[in-house]
Amino acid sequence: MAWRWKTLTLIFILLEGVLSRHWSAWMPPSISAFKETCVAIQCNFNYPEDIWPSAVHGIWYFNSPYPRNFPPVVLNSKTNSAHEIYLGRTKMIGDLQASNCSIQIEKVSSELQGKYYFRADLGGYNQYTYSEHANLYILDEPFVVQPQEIVSGNEAEITCLVDDNCPDMKPTVTWMDIEGLEHHNVYARLEENNGAWKQISTLRFLPSYKNHGQRLGCKVTFPETELEFKGFATMDVRYAPRIVDINSSTETTEGTQVVFLCVVDSNPMARVMWLKDDNLIKEDYTGNLTLELEDITYNHDGIYVCAAENEYGTVNKSIGLAVMYPPWKPSVNASLVAVEGETVTIFCNTQGNPNPIMTMVKDKQVLNSVIFQNELVLEIPSVTHEHDGEYWCLAENQYGHSNSSFNLTVVFSPLVLPESKCTVTKDSVQCMCTVKSNPDPYIMFEIPEKNFTVSELNAEYVHSQRSGYMVSSILTLQKENKLPEVVLCSASNLYGKKVHELFFQDTNTLIWAKIGPVGAVVVFVILVAVGGYMIKTRENPERSVRSR
Repeated sequence: MAWRWKTLTLIFILLEGVLSRHWSAWMPPSISAFKETCVAIQCNFNYPEDIWPSAVHGIWYFNSPYPRNFPPVVLNSKTNSAHEIYLGRTKMIGDLQASNCSIQIEKVSSELQGKYYFRADLGGYNQYTYSEHANLYILDEPFVVQPQEIVSGNEAEITCLVDDNCPDMKPTVTWMDIEGLEHHNVYARLEENNGAWKQISTLRFLPSYKNHGQRLGCKVTFPETELEFKGFATMDVRYAPRIVDINSSTETTEGTQVVFLCVVDSNPMARVMWLKDDNLIKEDYTGNLTLELEDITYNHDGIYVCAAENEYGTVNKSIGLAVMYPPWKPSVNASLVAVEGETVTIFCNTQGNPNPIMTMVKDKQVLNSVIFQNELVLEIPSVTHEHDGEYWCLAENQYGHSNSSFNLTVVFSPLVLPESKCTVTKDSVQCMCTVKSNPDPYIMFEIPEKNFTVSELNAEYVHSQRSGYMVSSILTLQKENKLPEVVLCSASNLYGKKVHELFFQDTNTLIWAKIGPVGAVVVFVILVAVGGYMIKTRENPERSVRSR
């Protein structure tokens, strides 16, 4: 123990150099001792340089620094007196003439726990009570300190803190109930903190889930006494979940019952879950979780996972349940309307066991198919009016077949067909405009030179016929000497407009009008010549008959 006091003396000497020559003191702010042992409170003080006392005395007070409050006197060095509870228990162990005010208290008890103040008496009015003080704590057990957490498989340390501030009584520290700890060792060291000393005994070991709930003990004894103090710590070993037991995969048919059981061990309690296709079916914070499946249908087919998790890890195991059944009615898009040029994707989904053969059909033509899958996708990058119609999705396996239909309606701007034209008869001119579109177009006829515009709303001029997406509108006008130079047909709907010029188709009358008078004479001569030739040809056979 002597080396410890030499160390403290050196600290006091260094502090004396640091502290300026005014009223100041140093002592441990906190110090502890076990019941019925002793405690030495190290103390050093200073006073102004201009004071040259012939003798230095000191007084220790309990719980108050002010003499006028009449605090209990722990020890008065001048009169060697003390309060009755301190009589025979205290002694000055420091040399006051050397500014060392250290004191030792014997056989400490709980009523002595509190604050201790030192007052220097240099004679006359040169008396001063220092504000610095020591807090004394009386212990009946050592502190056993566990780490914030003890995790299975990670090395852990549990420490026993034993205050060692009695020069005459050195404690002995031993560990109790450490059987069953793997790779355990004990390390000891002495540590000083602001003038207070502690023995630190560290138990190092490798914990496992088997040590959860085990109680460890730290025992403190003092040689040549019957004093014994014990501190305990119950280990809370944390470990990730372990799946102890679970069913194996199975196969069944519709209408049966299946029961799955998952047994889990963990600390803290794990969240145990049954999942199917990443969907949570049942969960609980428990050690085992049962999943009961009654009246099995094709919906129960799949992989079931028992998963357990806590903050220290996760674990899961999966089992399969196979339910044999035919494919169910495919799920397809709702019927839709698409604008020509858009991309259309048709989805078809079903479920069957085994997975079916799936086919997409339109007008008895196979457009796409997959084998042993539950999904079929048909993508049309740019729809046209030819894609309009009804589509069928077919699904089939050895247990049955099913199908669903889907209607695709394509809307598009009007298209004026090539057969649109004007014809001239003896008494009238008829112009026909044939249009293909969806939805129905609004058709108008226009003769710009006459500032004349009509539609099928003008029934005296126009009438229309419809067949599917085809509309034919016919404009009928009374024939005049001069035909219109331009006849326009315009067709429009929500998605666009087309304007088309209607050309005239030639007739006999129209030919005479176009070739003019000179052409008429030429044609007349040709016709007379042809007629004369045909008459002569008919006369020659008659003469031959008569001669015979």
